[in-house]
Amino acid sequence: MDWLRIHRGDAPLIVAFPHGGTDLAGLDDQFVSPWRAQFDTDWWIADLYAFARDLGATTIATAISRSVIDMNRDPSGASLYPGQATTELCPTTTFDGDPLYRFGAADETEVVRRLGLYHRPYHDAIAAEIERLKAQHRKVILYDAHSIRSHVPRLFDGELPQFNIGTNGGATCAPELETVVASICAASGHSHVVNGRFKGGWTTRHYGHPDAGIHAIQMELAQRGYMVEPASFDPGNWPSPLHSDPAILPTLQQVIAATLDFAKGYP
Repeated sequence: MDWLRIHRGDAPLIVAFPHGGTDLAGLDDQFVSPWRAQFDTDWWIADLYAFARDLGATTIATAISRSVIDMNRDPSGASLYPGQATTELCPTTTFDGDPLYRFGAADETEVVRRLGLYHRPYHDAIAAEIERLKAQHRKVILYDAHSIRSHVPRLFDGELPQFNIGTNGGATCAPELETVVASICAASGHSHVVNGRFKGGWTTRHYGHPDAGIHAIQMELAQRGYMVEPASFDPGNWPSPLHSDPAILPTLQQVIAATLDFAKGYP
């Protein structure tokens, strides 16, 4: 499984990257174009958080594109945001609603195949790392790292806040952890919101059991904080490179340090 990239650390923190991959799993010809299939990637997200490994964090990343199968969706196919625009387990459109497939989306048999090949092994890896670290620590944090374009009218109105913290209404982590992360973001001078449009996807909701010492939190970043977002997008300008000195990096470093401090604290 060379598409599954795990770096093991011994600190009580896992940083997961479900949407940073661009590998189309040999399905390139089925998509309208590879560029469109890769358009909504969480660009450079693992590179942005590379510093977390130096602090002892475990990182788990998939190279498989979210257009093949979305690792942060309920494997049953149930919507995480009923009544709101979203994309499916095996997406049929981009965030903007543009069709992904030339001749038709994946059928049920193909969805099941992709679940077995990619979605299940990815989550088996997360579960195994949680179990490994929980044997060493009283508390473990799962930090689900995401990013998205600042303007996606089909999904949300106006400009997305820079930092979007999701805990499913406070259910997936201790209130102290949510508060300290939100306080750091508020002090950064950038906009932030807690449980706004993005309340935490399936990963956060599935693994977050604070009563059992497993705390999950999602961070959705507006991509303007670490790369240039053009006024209009085409293969010549998107993706733009990771900024050499991202404006939000100091805040992210403080956030990751604070999650570690919380995980190492008692009780």
